[in-house]
Amino acid sequence: MEKAILTCALNGVLTDPQRHPVPVTPEQCAHSAREACDAGASIIHVHYRRQEPGKGHLPSWNPAVARDIIEAIRDACPGIMINSTTGVPGPDYQGPLDVIRATKPDIAACNGGSLNYLKLRADGEWAWPPMLFDNTPQKIEDFLDVMRETGTLPEFECFDTGIVRSVELYVRNGMTRDMSGKYVQYNLVMGVASGMPVSAGLLELMLPWLVPGARWQATLIGREEIWPVHQRAAELGGMLRTGVEDTFYLPDGSKTRSNGQLMEALAAFAKQAGRAVASPAEAREMLGISAV
Repeated sequence: MEKAILTCALNGVLTDPQRHPVPVTPEQCAHSAREACDAGASIIHVHYRRQEPGKGHLPSWNPAVARDIIEAIRDACPGIMINSTTGVPGPDYQGPLDVIRATKPDIAACNGGSLNYLKLRADGEWAWPPMLFDNTPQKIEDFLDVMRETGTLPEFECFDTGIVRSVELYVRNGMTRDMSGKYVQYNLVMGVASGMPVSAGLLELMLPWLVPGARWQATLIGREEIWPVHQRAAELGGMLRTGVEDTFYLPDGSKTRSNGQLMEALAAFAKQAGRAVASPAEAREMLGISAV
């Protein structure tokens, strides 16, 4: 079976670095990425946080901040691929577009459709005010246009089954233009309360609906219950992803101390499925992404 490409979801958005092992500064991001790379990661998916004291739990779309973080990661991990976040609700998404243009990441998230982003507390009250994470076809096309301009591979983030099916429509409509089906990449996001559940069965059911020849991975959000689904993703031939953006828990239920520990666990699951772990150079070749 093909070698497994591992992605480290380095930090995510809004999680409090005072409470969790979430890197924020360029130096912290570089150190955590190096640990992940040593454990088998070929791709670092990165969110950008505000750098002022006490503001590290908040997102930043300052291109200078993004550049400093990406340069620090690349210096620490020669050959590593950068996968940049882009997600922002609302009609003003100029910030992510500016960051893509300024940093030219190897890969960038392209949220493939809209979702009512909901979560309940144990008492039935909303964990946050119900919100629409809106991603209209025009918004998606604007992101695809900039990614084509910068030579960035779009990774379609799919939070629900209808979003999975929409990607094929974008391809047939021509929104991806010269991006062939071979280089369409899906990220099947499971575990958001109002999206797809973490389910090995659902994962298998979705695969026939992907664009033929496309690569895919599953982002699994939760605790120790996510790991059997990681194992199934490895057995089914997917790319593999984890990191403190997605979970703080190792397969035995203990809390992780670092992204490196999570990547070690993910690499072990790949090997249990009979798959070697791709190096950054091998992963670049597999994805058709040239070196920086």
